[in-house]
Amino acid sequence: MLPTGTDIHPEDTLMEENAERIMLDPTSRETLKFKDLLKVLIDWINSELEEERIIVKDLEEDCYDGQVLQKLFEKLSGKKLNVAEVTQSEIGQKQKLHTVLEAVNELLRPHGWTVEWSVDSIHSKNLVAIVYLLVALVMHFQAPIRLPEHVSVQVVVVKKREGILQTALVTKELTSTTENVFINYLFLPTERDAFDTLLDHAPDKLNVVKTFADGVYLVLLMGLLEDYFVPLYNFFLTPESFEQKVHNVAFAFELMQDGGLKKPKARPEDVVNLNLKSTLRVLYNLFTNYKDSE
Repeated sequence: MLPTGTDIHPEDTLMEENAERIMLDPTSRETLKFKDLLKVLIDWINSELEEERIIVKDLEEDCYDGQVLQKLFEKLSGKKLNVAEVTQSEIGQKQKLHTVLEAVNELLRPHGWTVEWSVDSIHSKNLVAIVYLLVALVMHFQAPIRLPEHVSVQVVVVKKREGILQTALVTKELTSTTENVFINYLFLPTERDAFDTLLDHAPDKLNVVKTFADGVYLVLLMGLLEDYFVPLYNFFLTPESFEQKVHNVAFAFELMQDGGLKKPKARPEDVVNLNLKSTLRVLYNLFTNYKDSE
């Protein structure tokens, strides 16, 4: 039996023997956690590819042809792929996808990643496969973002056996807990920076950064550094909700960009959630930019 709202398309009846097709259950598509995961991934891609002037609005429509995935992999890995820049034909798109995914798989497989994507699944706009790929890239390159935890979806698996379509509902875990997600990196020779060392040796002395979690001090600090008064109606002086705090931090980030700083890698939610490393990076960027100011 198929879940309510799931349709079998006419082309599915023309599937070859032993072929398999996976479709996202419509109910899972509408869950808040899954939508939040999609938004975080889209914001991350747009942040990474800002210099390329690439804007992603929909993962299915913008990632299937390989163009965005190519640029994203090149930015993250620092490697240039030998592919055509623009490909309109299906054959050309699949050739590009093959090159991109081959490079991705060569990078991820040695570290134990299970490949949950393929050229055909990505090109057919399989959202689950696209999300699996992007989450793997986020984890491998340790992107400075926080993925929603425990995001699972249900997919309908359609198989053709002896001319008969067989369906099953399967749960797919897209993200686990932060601790479990990063366990893969405990034994990898990844490059560490000063922030890692600081957190290792003096974590008890870093609680002071929590005072920036509601965004108030960040906003006022930007006013002092840029020598202007920030109207109180632009932010919440005594924020009470998570959303108000996120608004404050996001507003502070806007002031930073207006002051000539690059867009912070951290999300406002990271600062509000007391992510020490994200907050430290924001403060350090302020320090390096204004340390010589009178």
